[in-house]
Amino acid sequence: MENGFQVMGMAALTAFEFANQSLGSDVYKLTVMSEKGGIIRSSLGIGIETQPLTEFPDTLMVVGELVPKPSSPALRDYIRQAGEQSRRVAGVCTGAFLLADAGLLDGRSATTHWAHARTLQECYPDVIVDEDRIFIQDGSIWTSAGMSSAIDLTLALIEDDHSAALSRAIARKLVVYHRRPGGQSQFSALLELEPRSDRVRRALIHAKEHLRNPLTVEELAEAASLSPRQFSRLFREETGQSPAKAVERLRLEAAKAMLEEGKHPLEIVARDTGFADRDRMRRAFLRFFGQPPQSLRRSLKLIEGEDDELAA
Repeated sequence: MENGFQVMGMAALTAFEFANQSLGSDVYKLTVMSEKGGIIRSSLGIGIETQPLTEFPDTLMVVGELVPKPSSPALRDYIRQAGEQSRRVAGVCTGAFLLADAGLLDGRSATTHWAHARTLQECYPDVIVDEDRIFIQDGSIWTSAGMSSAIDLTLALIEDDHSAALSRAIARKLVVYHRRPGGQSQFSALLELEPRSDRVRRALIHAKEHLRNPLTVEELAEAASLSPRQFSRLFREETGQSPAKAVERLRLEAAKAMLEEGKHPLEIVARDTGFADRDRMRRAFLRFFGQPPQSLRRSLKLIEGEDDELAA
């Protein structure tokens, strides 16, 4: 950690604190370190006491800065050695730049905040940058996107150490959605549509919460307290697309997340996300992602031994 670190990355460490409480023992011992120790200030100017870099922890989490910059030779060497000495190393947000600078990401898949992903790829061409992932694990190296995704990464580390049940319990204490799958997009369909009015936003939230419904224009218009004609016109003005296209995007986002979890066959995924059947979902995936759900699931390596079941 150096001056200018992001407070959000540090806040995610609360998950380890709750893990200790839930397990009834100090399973995780947290030590905040910087190159020389002493008080380090965040990008907000908040100071935090740190210890100098000494021994290598079981898990090293490198917190990024608001604006990434090259690491010092001493810090670069420490992170490089941690790749050999520590059980795992994680780069939170722009912390991926420090891992890449130390050579830990060469030939590996990694992610970072979407605003810096292209720069990461340009500066470190040997890194396989996926700019649209919440977090990525490649062997013993983990990286996450920005801001709140640090919580998803931390919960994933705890689940890796203990169980999904413990991770879920901690998520409830943190009042967050239980760990989003690593392959989930950094962007949500609701954010991309960016409706300006509360009425259109209300209709989209209704759609997201009732994907198994037919979600006709009439149903969405009722949620928005508008006539179908008024709703269709206002929806196009604010989002640039038809209600049907937006609903399909919400269904695709939900279906992709279910596929990444790997817990349900395609028939259940299609039913629960409102596609009604596998074939309709398959056509939608081909239009939007350029590949069928079977291929997407296999490429994410989230299901093993299901090739026969998933064969189209």
